[in-house]
Amino acid sequence: MEAIKTTWGRIGRRGSRDWRLDLVGGQLVLTLPDRTLTLGPGAADEVRVVRRWLRYVVQVQLGSDMRTLTGIGRRPAERLQTFLAAWAQVAAITAWARQVLAVAGRAESDGRWITIETIRQLVDSRPRGDTGRGPVDTVWGLLGEVEQEAVRLWRLDLVRWSVEVNQRVLRAELTARGDLFQRVETTPLTFEQACAVVCMDNRVSVVAAAGSGKTSVMVARTAYAIARGFVAPERILLLAFNQDAAKELQQRLQRRLAAVGVSADGVTASTFHAFGLSVIGQVTGRKPRVASWVDGGQGQDKILRIVDRLRDSSERFRYAYDTYRLLYARTSDNPKGTDGDIWHRDTRSARHRTFSGHLVRSQGEKIIADFLYLNGVDFAYERPFTIDTATAEHGQYHPDFYYPAVDVWHEHWALDAQGRPPADFHGYAEGMAWKRQLHQDAGTQLIETTWASIMGADGLVAFGAQLTAAGLTLEWNPDRPSADRDAVPASHEDMARLLRTFMAHVKAGDLTEEAVEAKLRASPGLNTARTRHFLSVYWPVHRAWQQALTDEGAVDFEDMLVTAGQMLETRAAQLPYDMVLVDEFQDTSQARARIVRALVDQPGKYLLTVGDDWQAINRFAGADITIMREYRHWFGPGPMLRLTTTFRCTQEICDVSSAFVAKNDRQIGKTVTASAGPGGDRVRLRYSASNTVTAVRAAVAAELDRISESDQSPGNGTRPASVLILGRYRHDDRFVPAQLPAGLTVTFKTVHGAKGLEADYVIVANMTRGRLGFPSEVADDPVLNLAMAAPDPYPHAEERRLFYVALTRARHQVVLISVRERESVFVAELLNEGKLEPVEVDATSGDLVASTVQACARCGLGVMVQRVSAHGPFLTCSTFPDCRATINIPQQRSKPVRPSSRRR
Repeated sequence: MEAIKTTWGRIGRRGSRDWRLDLVGGQLVLTLPDRTLTLGPGAADEVRVVRRWLRYVVQVQLGSDMRTLTGIGRRPAERLQTFLAAWAQVAAITAWARQVLAVAGRAESDGRWITIETIRQLVDSRPRGDTGRGPVDTVWGLLGEVEQEAVRLWRLDLVRWSVEVNQRVLRAELTARGDLFQRVETTPLTFEQACAVVCMDNRVSVVAAAGSGKTSVMVARTAYAIARGFVAPERILLLAFNQDAAKELQQRLQRRLAAVGVSADGVTASTFHAFGLSVIGQVTGRKPRVASWVDGGQGQDKILRIVDRLRDSSERFRYAYDTYRLLYARTSDNPKGTDGDIWHRDTRSARHRTFSGHLVRSQGEKIIADFLYLNGVDFAYERPFTIDTATAEHGQYHPDFYYPAVDVWHEHWALDAQGRPPADFHGYAEGMAWKRQLHQDAGTQLIETTWASIMGADGLVAFGAQLTAAGLTLEWNPDRPSADRDAVPASHEDMARLLRTFMAHVKAGDLTEEAVEAKLRASPGLNTARTRHFLSVYWPVHRAWQQALTDEGAVDFEDMLVTAGQMLETRAAQLPYDMVLVDEFQDTSQARARIVRALVDQPGKYLLTVGDDWQAINRFAGADITIMREYRHWFGPGPMLRLTTTFRCTQEICDVSSAFVAKNDRQIGKTVTASAGPGGDRVRLRYSASNTVTAVRAAVAAELDRISESDQSPGNGTRPASVLILGRYRHDDRFVPAQLPAGLTVTFKTVHGAKGLEADYVIVANMTRGRLGFPSEVADDPVLNLAMAAPDPYPHAEERRLFYVALTRARHQVVLISVRERESVFVAELLNEGKLEPVEVDATSGDLVASTVQACARCGLGVMVQRVSAHGPFLTCSTFPDCRATINIPQQRSKPVRPSSRRR
């Protein structure tokens, strides 16, 4: 600064009122008749400009005395006032900047990451003021270099600034700790892995591609934190989702930390359940015991025993349970109903199978027909009405049901609780009026029901009363055998599975009856008679389950997690963990998330989670994918890092699987690269000769022979090739050949069971469409949405992720086994995009030839198959009647015709 920048005051006059205020060398110098004082940049606390009536004075605090200086004009006083305010702000900014720079200096000298907690503290302590042009600019020319740099720092985005500092820390640590990163795992850490280790922020989310070494990050981060002295071993907790994973983590920690001279003694690796038990034991002084039927995996059997007891003791429960199982377990809540389960050629429409053998048009009619059959009521379906109503424009009238024993007709209307038909049922009300008038004119007796009136046990009671009033006798027999062997109701085991699944979600969400009722009232789409019917069955089972736990003095897994979470949230449990690492984070439930949040919900804690939302396949078991997607909402801000290099799959498998699963844009994006470089065998589609179990098994056997003959040891000449045969369901193990080729190790797993596994080759044995195909068409009961995490709205979202898991188990090649005209929609999609290499057995020669299968260009969900009509052969979509695309086959082959919408 210059020696003197400006002057205020009255120096030169006589008397005690003479004074002068100068800015000299960055300090205020006050000259009085009796003394000279030097004031620092915080002079606003000692010098103030005060307006008194029509004049200004300057007040100076001299120790305990206040000196009032007069004789300053209005404009000099205002300039002095502005200067003092700006000068005080600069002083505060300069002091704050020294703290910020000290933090950065320590971070770079100590090689320690600046955490979001530290940044938040610095942001909170930042001096107030307009960081744009403001009072500080009025004194900018008077500031020294230090003060100007301080103001520049004050005006920066501190988060962006910290990122730059942390990048310098990262580069230095990657060099300084290179030996640890080279040796802590059997292969050196990748750049991405090492970055995730060094990034010692308070909240770090690692999104890890399949086979990208997420466990290596957890192990290396533990070693790094201990070696650097950031966290003591006994204050580190690693949480896994099952005992095998927790045991593997503990063993790997001991082995790999020892390899770099770091002791893992004191580090805890645990399952969530074991950890929850320890929390409860610490607080209560008595570690609880898991109920024998829960620990032994017999939960569904326990539900069956509870149901049997309740059915024996309560007629009301028996009727509610039986009617739900037999009539409602496989229905929707929509008056329009679900698609039929069989195509009726005569009427060219989808129909529903019934216990009586009738094929009916709607879901509501199916419920009624099955109710009548189980009550032993004789009826005719769509019998022509007594009066001939056929005209040139309209066909004969066929009421829905007719009861010959009492000469009564029955119409069932697709009306909701408000008396409204589905929006696309045009002219429905007029048709209802015409039919009612027809019956009135003919003098025939008509029973009427609506979708809303028959839903739920009480609705069936009212319908039964209508039938009884008409003179019919009802003899309810829930065990009456079905006349149509394909019309199969939900089994008792199905019901037990549904009740247990619903219970697990209710308990994990800590939902009481009152909470469920409140959720019903807030969700009109869920608050249906069918849902309330289910709850009338569920709550007695729930209460009996809880009583059984009490009687045994035990807990189940859900109660254990919820209770442990509550104890941690209320600080009833004080646990000595400063760093928490969570594996398979995409499978986290809300109960688990509450435990994790409570563990790190204090200053100075570190959380690292690793997972892959592309592999989120356990919603049915309580996983809530939104926790990973809404990470900041649950745990606070922090960096999201990615591991995108896979050490498992070829680039061909990476490209096919990633493009397939990433179509759901709600998922976290990433580009996966194979460490082995580009290339690899194409994903192979093998058609079996037919859809019989024998033929599919033969196709699997043929592929095993091919693998055995072509390459027994991909990448390793000392071991046989490994093959995983995967099925969507356990019963797909029937496709595994009895005789396996020598030189291969072959294992069957469901795709869910294969999570975390890998093999040289993967064969997916049942890539067909259908209820038990892949994707599975077994729909979850809609009542589960009352307790489960919200479903992903993307079509087949979880099944697509499950298929991604199947594809990414393979190191060398994936083989899909399918059946012509029954191809999975996933197969059709990949064929449509040219992602598969299809082959099949030639029917004449028996040789394996390239398949000429053509995907449907209209829907992309089926393939074109040949049919023959009265006009000759043509191609139609295999998903018919859902898609009615056709292609003509001219006698002289020419260019294919664009798909049309011709009806068959």
